[in-house]
Amino acid sequence: MASLVSPLRLSFPPNTNSNFNQFHLLKHSPNPFSVSIALNTSSLNLSPSNQQASDAQFLASPTLREFCQGRIPDHVLTRMEELGFVTPTEVQQQGLPVLFSGCDCVLHAQTGSGKTLTYLLLVYSVINTQRSSVQALIVVPTRELGMQVTKVARMLAAKSAECGSEQQKAGTVMALLDGGMFKRHRTWLKAEPPTIIVATVASLCQMLDKHALDLHALKVLVIDEVDFMFNSSRQAGSVRKLLTTYSSCHSRQTVFASASIPQHNHFLHDCVQQKWTKNNVVHVHVNRVQPMPSRFHHRYMVCMVSPKNQKYQALMSLLQFDLPESAIIFVNEQSEKSRKEGGMPTTTTLIEFLKTSCTEFTNISLLEEDQNFNSRAVSLLEIKKRNRYLLVATDIAARGVDLPETTHIYNLDLPKSAVHYLHRAGRTGRKPFSEDICCVTSIIAPEERFVLQRFEHELKFRCEVLSL
Repeated sequence: MASLVSPLRLSFPPNTNSNFNQFHLLKHSPNPFSVSIALNTSSLNLSPSNQQASDAQFLASPTLREFCQGRIPDHVLTRMEELGFVTPTEVQQQGLPVLFSGCDCVLHAQTGSGKTLTYLLLVYSVINTQRSSVQALIVVPTRELGMQVTKVARMLAAKSAECGSEQQKAGTVMALLDGGMFKRHRTWLKAEPPTIIVATVASLCQMLDKHALDLHALKVLVIDEVDFMFNSSRQAGSVRKLLTTYSSCHSRQTVFASASIPQHNHFLHDCVQQKWTKNNVVHVHVNRVQPMPSRFHHRYMVCMVSPKNQKYQALMSLLQFDLPESAIIFVNEQSEKSRKEGGMPTTTTLIEFLKTSCTEFTNISLLEEDQNFNSRAVSLLEIKKRNRYLLVATDIAARGVDLPETTHIYNLDLPKSAVHYLHRAGRTGRKPFSEDICCVTSIIAPEERFVLQRFEHELKFRCEVLSL
């Protein structure tokens, strides 16, 4: 793919507000093309005089309202400010001009960078609240993440204290996150279709398969955590079908959002070739890596991975050594090959091992991607009630889960990328105003040490070896 990339550098006058300082032009054929925008701050010279100039420019930079003025209804902008969204983040500074121009877009930035608000502002800029139809669809990998997105979308649409009773309707938001509410949702869709839908893949497919949902008026399609979607053997096929079958990329604006997009040049090429997006797709890449919090203690333990029981014994030794109050144990998803061969998922065998061997913990729970809604809800409720817990989870299943009491993370399987490591580590250290040490421990094979070293380099942390 390197031959497809032709760097094009643009310089902006000092009084411009653009933060675009590096562009990449990707040509996929003589006609279609996409543009990749990446923020690169490593070469900035921040001497005292330059720092003062930088601070002055920052103070003069537009507010989030100024970015959106004239494109989004005033009452939504007022609500946005009431919620504390005043100064645009880097991904909003780069992404909003692209989105407001009508281009399809890949928002590529770390967790917590403001991607959700970025695409929701696009949604509120294009929907017509006078029209009773589904105009924006946001697809998420898990129910918990969907609840978070729905909450923000509804808060933006709520009545503003300043606008009074004459406030214009901002649109209705439906959450299709539970397959068990099919009849109720179908009745709602038939009586008065919502303007915006936030949905998990499974619930959305149920509605589409039963012809209960019409997407002919769709203006914006957002696929959040797109890397998780395409890496999931259960979700990838449904997402591809959604992108090409139920609506056309030429009749809608398509937005992909993720903290991690491996081989993003190849992904952009696929977006155009597979007709997931139009030819003008833009890659907005804000990749400023923040150092890990200093109270995170990173460790690793070398263990032979075969037989599998050795890893389990190593984990058992760690649990007995740490005696954690609350911990999440991460395993990788079962491979498609293993599933076809009828192999037992690691999650299942690990839960059985822990329940028979780990008598110190009575609250041992499992979170899986395709877990029944009621079972998942019961697991999370029990965890939050008791505080002391061991939770076994995959990367996708843990997306959007907020358990502030978690003090330890164990990687039974090494994550696939540095960003996946960051996501896992980010499940701990979430307790407000706490400075307690949080431990992230990886159980690795000798040949995996170089992978962990790469994560250390990319995420700027140090990992110490642990011998028990």
